[in-house]
Amino acid sequence: MKTLSRILLVLAFGLWTLAALAQDPPPRPDGDQQPPPGDNQQQRPPRRDGEKGGDQQYTLAQAMSDNAQLHTVAFNGLAFITGDFGAATFIPPGKVCDFFGFQYMRDIDAAHQGHNPAFMNRISGAVFGILNDAQKAQFAALAAEQAPQYIAIATQRYPLIKAFYRQLNGEIPAGSDGLNKAAVAKYVGDFFTTDAEMSYRRAEVTAKVYLSLTADQKAAFAKMKFGDFSSWPAGDEEAIKLYTRDHREPFYNIAFMTYMSEFFSWTAGSVDADTYFCPERHGTYFGGFYMKDMPAMGKRDYNISTSVTGDSGAAFVEKVCNADQRKIMLAIPDQQRAALQEVASVRRQISVELRKFLAGGTPDKAKVLALGHRYGELDGEMSWYYTTAFARVNKTLTTEQHAALVKLRNLDGYTSAPAYIYSQAVKTAPELPNTDTFFVAPK
Repeated sequence: MKTLSRILLVLAFGLWTLAALAQDPPPRPDGDQQPPPGDNQQQRPPRRDGEKGGDQQYTLAQAMSDNAQLHTVAFNGLAFITGDFGAATFIPPGKVCDFFGFQYMRDIDAAHQGHNPAFMNRISGAVFGILNDAQKAQFAALAAEQAPQYIAIATQRYPLIKAFYRQLNGEIPAGSDGLNKAAVAKYVGDFFTTDAEMSYRRAEVTAKVYLSLTADQKAAFAKMKFGDFSSWPAGDEEAIKLYTRDHREPFYNIAFMTYMSEFFSWTAGSVDADTYFCPERHGTYFGGFYMKDMPAMGKRDYNISTSVTGDSGAAFVEKVCNADQRKIMLAIPDQQRAALQEVASVRRQISVELRKFLAGGTPDKAKVLALGHRYGELDGEMSWYYTTAFARVNKTLTTEQHAALVKLRNLDGYTSAPAYIYSQAVKTAPELPNTDTFFVAPK
């Protein structure tokens, strides 16, 4: 019966998704509209861990530092408390299948263009211009294959986010003490397994293309430097538009552009680059990306403040919270420390395994999927810490404190859609299953 219910739920989500997306075509990440928010907006990467700018010495240790984590989590708490379900569903596509070094390549870019709209277009155009028709066709087929999987991951987040808002608002089922950590971890583990399977398939196709490069193609790529925008030739972006224009499947174009850009970041990068993550990578269910990126949507030359996450998060904790509320927030880095350290280990193991494809080998798929599931469990565990902390703080906020948080949100005049599939708004609210299961221990 449970299996049948799950199948019916997936089918219902699929029908709702197709109907919702049919109302407006998804944005094309090719210069006609703003590239995926949160991934390509800023001229320079966001400051992290109290930095004042200057050299971009981003490391995994820095991303995992208490200060970087606290301020990022607090920023999400601000977004969550002042936002709504729709805003919380908003997430950049680049936060899926991110084992290919692209995030690190952006953050260390010597030309300081890593978060400029031109960055992804430039590298995608350069790669597209070097690959031959047969190689491009392999990525085109992969994009058609994986576009529905992108959507599935996005919609699987919805019930979880609904449950998080129930915890925030005190809408807890009778007989429950609140969100069950194990139930949350298991659910996130399931759709992170899909992420791992997609990553495995992407690595397989990317390596196949890489191993088919001609001597001339290898020479062309050798002239391009990892993490140096200025060393990349200006590709023909119009050619990519023409190549993908007849494919109107939702997220086909985003997938294809992603493969082009990450072909270079992965093959020219390293295990360290693949393992790296920014502080915003985890706990993406609270609307932080919406709060940060929405003012930039549709504005080609708009640059988000490089310090908005750190400054707003710090203001929430240090200026709005009272002593008791601040204590709750300050406890989060310690609560998640073991899980975050294991995340780094799991990411490295996945990255090492996937890179076997580049050497002509075959990674252990079962191992990759198991690691992907564990990754999701850890993300779910950390998100449980965040949600329960946010709910405790929210319960004790005064009217004056809440007003201060709304002012800090700084989104007057913006109204979120009922839901988003990544950054694409949909007009019809999804019909969600009963989320009571998140409040009881899994059997």
